[in-house]
Amino acid sequence: MRVCALPGGTTRLLAIAMMTILLGACGFQLRGAPPVSAALEPLNLDCQSPVPTDLCQSVQEQLELGGVELASEPEAAYKLRIRGFERDRRASAITSQAAAAEYTLRHSVDLELVSSDGIPIIATTRLTTSESYRYDETNVLAKQREEDSLRQQLTERLAQQILFRLAPITEERLRDIRSAAQPDAP
Repeated sequence: MRVCALPGGTTRLLAIAMMTILLGACGFQLRGAPPVSAALEPLNLDCQSPVPTDLCQSVQEQLELGGVELASEPEAAYKLRIRGFERDRRASAITSQAAAAEYTLRHSVDLELVSSDGIPIIATTRLTTSESYRYDETNVLAKQREEDSLRQQLTERLAQQILFRLAPITEERLRDIRSAAQPDAP
């Protein structure tokens, strides 16, 4: 029996292809934003100052990737309001010389979803995410880059949290909320 040898690059490619097929067969999917129900369409995204534009853009991009139709306020059936953004940086550990050894970054934002006729679908809710990192006085530039990177990650996490809050809103849930908001007719 004669064994045929494949070039090194071909073997690696074949192994990657096989792993991809196996992962796909077992139902593996990359983590992403949950699907937002079409019942919320058309949706108006209203980011109010001081919400950073990168947070609003991230939410908008994730909604668009999920196939959600976005519209201006007059045409929208629902309005997603994002406001009250706060950013905080605090020393969470100190050295024996009373210098900061670790910092905690925290981003918070208020979220509210209202129908075009003023019925609150999601009452004002505070979303918060935080991350800690070690601080090294001898490597200030690298730590500044790390902090900037963490701030971007916190913004992305907030955007994901916003979409996670929208995910359970279905047509049936909207009907229940509307019927509960309507006064009982005699």
